[in-house]
Amino acid sequence: MKPTSSCPGPVSRRQFLRIGGLTFAGWGIDRVLPWNLRASAKAASPSKSDTSVIFIWLPGGPPHMETYDMKPDAPAEYRGEFKPIRTNVPGIEVCEHLPLHAKIADKFAIIRSIAHTFSDHGGGHKKFLTGRDPLQPVGFVNDYPMVGSMVAQLRQDQVAGVPNYICGVDRGRQGIDTFSFGSAYLGPATHPFMIVGDPSEPNFQVQNLSLPAGVQDRLPDRLDLLAQFDHPPAQDNDGRMQALAQHRSRAVQLITSDTARKAFDLSQESRKTREKYGMHRYGQRALIARRLVEAGASFVTMVMENPTPPGGTMPKEVCYNWDSHAVNCHLFEDFKFRAPYYDRAIWALISDLYDRGLDQKTMVIVTGEFGRTPRINYAKGTHTGVQQPGRDHWPQAMSVLVSGGGFRMGQIIGSTTAKGETPKDRPMTPNDLWATMFRHLGIDYRNTHFLDQTGRPMPMLTDGTPIAELC
Repeated sequence: MKPTSSCPGPVSRRQFLRIGGLTFAGWGIDRVLPWNLRASAKAASPSKSDTSVIFIWLPGGPPHMETYDMKPDAPAEYRGEFKPIRTNVPGIEVCEHLPLHAKIADKFAIIRSIAHTFSDHGGGHKKFLTGRDPLQPVGFVNDYPMVGSMVAQLRQDQVAGVPNYICGVDRGRQGIDTFSFGSAYLGPATHPFMIVGDPSEPNFQVQNLSLPAGVQDRLPDRLDLLAQFDHPPAQDNDGRMQALAQHRSRAVQLITSDTARKAFDLSQESRKTREKYGMHRYGQRALIARRLVEAGASFVTMVMENPTPPGGTMPKEVCYNWDSHAVNCHLFEDFKFRAPYYDRAIWALISDLYDRGLDQKTMVIVTGEFGRTPRINYAKGTHTGVQQPGRDHWPQAMSVLVSGGGFRMGQIIGSTTAKGETPKDRPMTPNDLWATMFRHLGIDYRNTHFLDQTGRPMPMLTDGTPIAELC
């Protein structure tokens, strides 16, 4: 996985008002106008609107045996260079390069036995993020909706002053199919609001949260004109006009209210708090996530790839994201470079949520699409030109960190074999994680169906059971 050379950016602000319709740049016309009007949900019960999820996505696949599932007694070609350290919970150990994690092990749980069978990045993304076997094992275009879009669809009527579903990414990575965040038959109306760029940069701004100069006064007249064109017919059997009104109302509320602008504005935080999270993109994205769930967002995804802070340079031994093949990076040098940024961001986010009393409301999930091969291999590095260690894709075992949500923390759930190859105890799939998440959100995933493009009812998940050790 490499950063794309170019991706279409958000719609220009000057295109905000168009003849016959209102376009919200950043969401785009698809965010305002209903796309697949048959993609509706029939929910058995309302969700708990006071709950939320922060989903930290580590694309490329973090090495489970360098983070949360170390094997110090395994042969050298498996265990690697790093040593485990004790945490504040007896029996829980993490990598020596995660010392801040070690201070808050009582506030997170590590699931070591989630696995699946898709080893390509595209297939792994699609399998993990949708809970379904993709029709193609490669490529990033979803056949089924990402779980964030499912939440967005079911909470479409929830009004908090900020978007319900938000995603933070590096510049050039905002394409909806970059990480298989697509919504499939739920349509673009359930895509996330994108925060693009490095929030630790001094001049960072979230785009499209305000009207251009001069438009504010003309907006009521334009909306009145639109209302005349969009006057609903006597019968609105498919809900088309009602959906149009709802999407437009949310877009207008977002750009005419101060709530969203304040929630996204990191200058509202003290310098001490910002430094606690770390003045780099990992840390500041984590801080934005906390601010957004505090403001009422339901599902906030923060993608953590390149950790390089403003003004810094990426060493040649380091990979852009977590894809630690030997040809991409030196496995151990790569992790030593990114671990301090990652360690601080996750520590600050979790400890801050608990300090602010948000640990019952907010569930934190930290994961990539799969783990890495237990056995280390060597290859000539593309950038270093020398032989170096790495690990390849390995969906047969991975580690997932969970925090908050009112769950039972301070535990290890499941285990892998002595060499970290496959689950040994308590084998699970990504769907068990999603079932747990939906339960936290109060969503009855077992009895909720969406309609696909042909009108067939599609279950949210085909299987999966909430993880009993957490609940």
